[in-house]
Amino acid sequence: MKILLLGGTRFIGPHAVRRLAEGGHEIAIFNRGLTPGAVSLPKGIVSITGDRVKLGEYREAFCSFAPDVVIDLFPYTEADAHLLMETFQNIAGRVVAISSVDVYRAFGRLNGIETGPIEEGPLTEESPLCEKRYPFRGIREERGDYDKVLVEQIVMGHESLPGTIVRLPMVYGPGDYQHRPYPYLQQMRDGRQTILLEEGFASWRWARGYVEDMVEAICLAATDERAKGQIYHVGEIDCLSMQEWIERIGTVMGWQGKVVSVSATDLPAHLVPKLESRQHIQLDTGKIRRELGYKERFSAVEAMRRTIEWELANPPEDVLQLVNYTEEDEIIAKLGMG
Repeated sequence: MKILLLGGTRFIGPHAVRRLAEGGHEIAIFNRGLTPGAVSLPKGIVSITGDRVKLGEYREAFCSFAPDVVIDLFPYTEADAHLLMETFQNIAGRVVAISSVDVYRAFGRLNGIETGPIEEGPLTEESPLCEKRYPFRGIREERGDYDKVLVEQIVMGHESLPGTIVRLPMVYGPGDYQHRPYPYLQQMRDGRQTILLEEGFASWRWARGYVEDMVEAICLAATDERAKGQIYHVGEIDCLSMQEWIERIGTVMGWQGKVVSVSATDLPAHLVPKLESRQHIQLDTGKIRRELGYKERFSAVEAMRRTIEWELANPPEDVLQLVNYTEEDEIIAKLGMG
C-alpha cells in the first residue's frame, strides 16, 4: 500500500513511518523540512517538501506518488481540513485524520471551557462533543482557530473522499517534545524523597498512550479497509491517576521515595493545577480492539522504561528548576512528613 503522511519528522511521525515501513508499505512524507537535527528514517522514503498552508500547490507531486491513503498528523483548523479534502479528492482513496480526546465535552468541563455537571464513566466514541467552537480562543491565541470538532466534521462529511478519525489521548514516549514525565524524573534524579501533589490532582485520571502503541492504532486505521468511515479513540486499558502514573515512573526508575497528596489550602498556587479534577478523562477503548484487532505492542513497564531511557538521554534544552525545593521542604516540615 502507498501511504502519504502529512508531517512525519517530529514526535509521532517518525514512529509511524518506521512502523509502516516494517509492514512493507511504500511511504512518502510531506513537511516543511524545518525539523532541527537529523531524523533517522528508513531508506526509500519519498520526501516532498512544502508548506501546509499551500497544500493544493503540490497536487502534481501528490499525483505522482498516488497514495492509497493519506495520514494527516496535524489537522488543527477548519481551514486545514477543507484544504486537506479538496487537495486529495481524486488523488487518494482515503484520508486518516489524527484528532484528540479534547473534542469531548468532558474535556471542556475539565478545563473550564464549558459549564455543566461532571460526566461520569469512560467516554465512548459516541460521547457528547464540545459545544463551544474554537475552545482555546482568548486562552491561547496561538491556537485561536484550533477546533478538532470542525476538522472531524469536514473529514467525515466529504462526499467523495472517505475519512477515518483516530482520537489520541495524552501521548508519551521517545521523541515527546513536551517531556511530560520530566518534571517528576528531575525530582527523582535530584534525590527528592517526597513528591507533593494537590489531592484532587493526585486522584485525577487522564487517558494516556505510549507513542509506539498509538502508532500501532494509527497504522491499523490506515491499512484496514474496515476503518473507512469510522471514528476510533485509543489509549491504555488502565487509566491511571496522576499519583499512580508518577509511582509507575518511580518504580521503573528504582526510586525509593513516595508521592504524597496534600490539600490545596496547604500548597502554594503554582502547585495547584487549574482544572476540574473531578472530571476524569477515561476511555472505553473496546471499539478499535474489537473491530481492528488493536492491542498494545509493549507492556506498561517496557513502555515506561523506553520513555525514561529517552528522557534521560534527551532532557529539555533549557532545564529549569521545575519546583521550589525550599518551599516544598517548608511544606513537608510543616505537615510533619519530613
